[in-house]
Parts: sequence; C-alpha cells; structure tokens
Amino acid sequence: MTVTVALAGDTMLGRGVAERLAAAPAPDTLVSPGVREALAEADLFVLNLECCVSARGEPWPAPGKPFFFRAPPVAARVLARLGVDCVNLANNHALDYGAEALADTLRLLGEAGIAVVGAGADAAGARAAALLEARGLRLAVLGATDHPEDFAVAPGRPGVAWADLHHGLPDWLHDAVAAAAGDADAVLVTPHWGPNMTSAPPGYVREAATRLHTAGATLVAGHSAHVFHGAGRRTLFDMGDFVDDYAVDPVLRNDLGLLFLVTFEGPAPTRLEAVPLQLGYGHTELASEGGRARIGHRFARASADLGTTVAVGEGGRLTADWREPFSPSGVPLWGSLRTGGTPSGGARSVLGGAGAQPPQETVRGRGWGHTYPADGTADRAPRTAPRSGRRPPPASTPPPPSRSPPAEPHRPAEAAPPRPGPGHRAPRGRSPRDPATGSARAGTRTPATSGRDP
Repeated sequence: MTVTVALAGDTMLGRGVAERLAAAPAPDTLVSPGVREALAEADLFVLNLECCVSARGEPWPAPGKPFFFRAPPVAARVLARLGVDCVNLANNHALDYGAEALADTLRLLGEAGIAVVGAGADAAGARAAALLEARGLRLAVLGATDHPEDFAVAPGRPGVAWADLHHGLPDWLHDAVAAAAGDADAVLVTPHWGPNMTSAPPGYVREAATRLHTAGATLVAGHSAHVFHGAGRRTLFDMGDFVDDYAVDPVLRNDLGLLFLVTFEGPAPTRLEAVPLQLGYGHTELASEGGRARIGHRFARASADLGTTVAVGEGGRLTADWREPFSPSGVPLWGSLRTGGTPSGGARSVLGGAGAQPPQETVRGRGWGHTYPADGTADRAPRTAPRSGRRPPPASTPPPPSRSPPAEPHRPAEAAPPRPGPGHRAPRGRSPRDPATGSARAGTRTPATSGRDP
C-alpha cells in the first residue's frame, strides 16, 4: 500500500497574511480550491511555519532584526482545516515575539491537533521527533535550523533546535535521527538551512544532507531560501515558499513555488511529484500555463545538476522517479537525462540537462543560475496589498510587482521606516506602467541582495 506525504516550504501567516486571516479565518483565505484539491491527495501534510501563533509577546531584542512575524491565534485552526498534520518551528521566526508567544504557539497548535517539531520548552522537547501514522506507515519527523544561534534552546530557556551544520552534523542531531530510524518505518528531516534568495544549495548544505541520510534519514526536505532548489536523491534541498506577503525578486521569482507530493511504497519514498504554484499577496493558487513553463524549466535544470531527471506529467506536474539505481556519488547510473516516458508512466516530456533551452518566459538578461551574495539579508519586506484585497489574476507570464515599502506593520511607530535596498523585504505592489505599451517602466524594479535573513 502506498502513502502520499505533502510537503510545503516557508508558510508565513503574519503581517499582511494575518490581517487577511483575521478578516476571513478559513483555508480558502490562504490557498485556492485547486491547491486544496492537490492537498487532498495526500495522507499526511508537513510544512515549515515561519511565524509564531499568538496575540502576546514583544519583538525579539536582537540588534538589526527588522522583521517580526506573528499570526493570530485562529491561524492554528485554519492550518488544521487545511489538513496540516505537523509543522516545523526550527527557524528564524519562531521566537520573533519571545518565549510567551512561542508557548502560545505550541499550545494552540497542540489544541488544533497539529504536531510540532523543532522548538520546545526545553532541549528534549525541541529536539524530539513527532510520530505520524497513515495507512500503516509510521513516519518520524525531525526539525532543525542552522540560524539564528540566539534562538537556540538552552537550560531554563525555551527555543529552537539549533544545529551548527557548517561544521558537520552535531552529535545530538545524528543521534536523534538514528533513534527515530529505530522507532519508525521512515524518517523525514526538515532543516531550515542556508542563505536566502539563492538558486542552489551551498556545499555545506549538500554535505549535511548526505550526513543526515547516513544517520538514518529516509527523506530530507529543507527550506530557508524562499526559492525552490532542485531535487537530489530523496532530498529536497529547498522547497521555497508556500504562503507569504513577500516582495518579488524579478530574477529569482520567489512568487513561483512548488507543492511536493512524495509517494512512499512501504518505508521507501519512490516517487516525487511537484505541483507548480503562484504566490499572491497572502494567497496561493495553481500556476498559470506560463508560470508552469518557467517553474518546470527551472526545477528540471536545477535537479539535473543534482543528478535527478525531472519529467512533465499530467496537468503540468513535475515528476521524478526515486526508484532509479544510484551510484555512490548520487548520480543515476545511466545519467541525468532521458527521453521519452518515465517508469512511473504518464510523463510526456523530459526537461533539463545540458543544452536544454529555457521557455520564452524566462527573464532576459540574468538567468536562474544567478545567486546573490551571502553577506546581506533577504528581501522579504511586505508587498502592498491589492486594493480589492486579492491579487489580480496572473497573465500567462506574470511580471513580478515592484517593491515600494511602507514601514513594516509591526515596526514601532517611532522608528523610521527602512529604506528599500539590500535586506529590505518590501511589500508586493504594482509596478508603474507605461501608458503606451502597458508594460512596466524601466527602472521600477530594484533587485535585492540577499543572504541570511535576520
């Protein structure tokens, strides 16, 4: 019997998304019916919750930390109605409003029937695995984050499961994975790792993924970059974002995402299916035809670089067969590019590999391989909400909105609003249009530098 596990990346329910939830606390506020139908195919659903859930607390007193994300208490029930079984809180926003808000988050999610990994009142709780069960499969889930260290759980202080992955795998994480492997049929590790706004995993992340598998992880599904990366051998290095109100980078297009559906046959993940998404202001829907083309090319090329063949399946979904034999290097024994269908069937074409040409919608001038310096901060200031309260329907290839940020909603009134530029996560808004052509005027987009989000 097979089991399908849905996996989603950063889900930020604070700020503008919180306002939408307060006005309409329902799953349809966050995602479209098409996305909900895709989620209904799964037996289990795990995501990274990039905020606390509370009405209490004060902003974390870290110098230079500009962004604080807090969802209203009702968000926990909305996530439960969306079908979420487990969330990871090992990230750089779980403690945005301190220990009180984290305690509320743990309580509210528990009351809603949602398991939590990656944060807790003490080290044992933060580092513990959650055990999920579906159709006879026992799946252990573990969360960890490599930033920020000041959120780390400590004696007498609640916090997150921090792991310094730059220097190998900490003993506690290795032992936790090994123990989970002994208690469950399969182990999912979901780390929050690496810098923001990059199109490929850095070397230390790839090494950490290898070590996690060696320790006993069956599947590794990471997040942090806000941009999806390629798929490796039973590894999703970065799942990108699922729901947010973030500004859109015109090159990396963090408003294009993926929902991942992993099929388990017994204890082994054998098939990956990725559903292309379009992220609007606090609302996510299925990608348009043009969006699917862009996403498909990017994901296939990034996955080919990691030794994984991606094919286009029914409805524009992207598939990978994880039953292929692998060499010790992690590359399929017969190479990363095939023609024709996949062993799983239903595929109509194969993407990626050397010589593959991007579709016409690819951003001109700078390609998907562009990465930003890792010494700045992420561009995740809020977008400006559309006046109607919803983002207009995307064209076949939606142009990213500009960033023209007001002060962040949770920033104290007496503080001067941040200037757009490196590290400024401006709101999504409309780019000024040329009245003659209807296209965005030149110079209206300001690409952001990026790196570790504070």
